[in-house]
Amino acid sequence: QVQLVESGGGLVQPGGSLRLSCAVSGSFSSINAMAWYRQAPGKQRELVALISRDGRTHYANSVKGRFTISRDNAKNTEYLQMNSLKPEDTAVYYCNADVSDYPGGSRDYWGQGTQVTVSS
Repeated sequence: QVQLVESGGGLVQPGGSLRLSCAVSGSFSSINAMAWYRQAPGKQRELVALISRDGRTHYANSVKGRFTISRDNAKNTEYLQMNSLKPEDTAVYYCNADVSDYPGGSRDYWGQGTQVTVSS
């Protein structure tokens, strides 16, 4: 059973910073792409950032230059450093990972979500 456990959400003032973490545990051979998504009230879940196993990254236009995705393959953990936060960044943030947990294939796993609220 593969589990993704997130941490690091909370309440922050506009212009502030937060760092989210997502640790992957369980039985698997490798973790492929990892990503962060978010879902604001009344809106669809959207991709925030993605990182490949070899470190290539992709960001939503709305967070480019403010957010940084990274991963530590030795710790099976990904991170999202969020700077210059805006009220419109308020959402539940979910980590996602494509995990090779059976021979010849992989599955998509999700974290439980962590609330990020940007407000004065």
